[in-house]
Amino acid sequence: MVLALAKEIAMRKTESDGKIETIYFGGGTPSVLSNDEINFLILEVYKNYKVVENPEITLEANPDDLSAERILELSKSPINRLSIGIQSFYEEDLKMMNRAHNSAEAKKCLEEATKYFDNISLDLIYGIPGMSNEMWRQNIQTALDFGIPHISSYALTVEPKTALSKLIQTGKIAEPQDEVASNHFMILVEMLQKNGFIHYELSNFGKENYFSKNNSAYWLGKKYIGIGPSAHSYDGIKRGWNIANNSLYLKAIQNDELPIETESLTISDRYNEYIMTGLRTIWGVSLERIKNEFGSEYLTYLLEQSQKFVNDDLLSIENNILKPTPKGKFLTDGIASDLFYLES
Repeated sequence: MVLALAKEIAMRKTESDGKIETIYFGGGTPSVLSNDEINFLILEVYKNYKVVENPEITLEANPDDLSAERILELSKSPINRLSIGIQSFYEEDLKMMNRAHNSAEAKKCLEEATKYFDNISLDLIYGIPGMSNEMWRQNIQTALDFGIPHISSYALTVEPKTALSKLIQTGKIAEPQDEVASNHFMILVEMLQKNGFIHYELSNFGKENYFSKNNSAYWLGKKYIGIGPSAHSYDGIKRGWNIANNSLYLKAIQNDELPIETESLTISDRYNEYIMTGLRTIWGVSLERIKNEFGSEYLTYLLEQSQKFVNDDLLSIENNILKPTPKGKFLTDGIASDLFYLES
């Protein structure tokens, strides 16, 4: 698989017309790669693309993948940022979510990681049934006590046909409640902002100079290339996705074929994506960009549709930028859907 990834990297070098700013090892279990394999793939990127002087190079991993020995090994590689899927520091939560690690492993992992890495992000889940506000505060405080500079936090979602959905269906645990998730979200925002974090995207908080450059590029509509099975790409006009099946992916690459499907986005598609991502960030939606990139018709439509949310103090317009108010932040995704332009 590693050789196929390297070959795809080379096959797609003509798709980049600028410098690579970030390299992200994510999805699946990238932490199973050895240092030699990581170094090999990064070298292939450098061989085939122009790369900025100090790119952000992130490895996504779970605590059970990150032993003390593995963290030490990674510190000797070009990886300079870790994104760790902690989810919770409570044993009962981890069991309910069917996580492979336990609470002790989560804490030990961060204890070791902070010895060697300055730039660390962790994930926390809120809105978990049975989690009191005080328990949620303690979850956040535990992350703060480790000095973590970036936190991504998401509401618990229940996917069909999962162990969690079966527990809910059989009444063994309660169904997640929107009110609980909303309260947890407000606590999260308050605690992290008091501790010097900037709420720069709906689900992401970072201290100054610790925003995720990789994810920020996506939210700002920059181009990106995804390598490997299921990877997604975007060139500003088209969106593409690689085939998910490993065997079919490998066969295509061996035959010098790119295993990718693409779709061209209409102007309305691109407008809707900008609204969806822009409203989630501190950069908001630029009314000037709407007019210049999409036209006066879209600007007029946006202003008309957003007025009711401005009146309800859920959106504000300042310096030609449309943003959610503190009251509207938790409702951002729902608000954005009401601003989408639907083609007739």
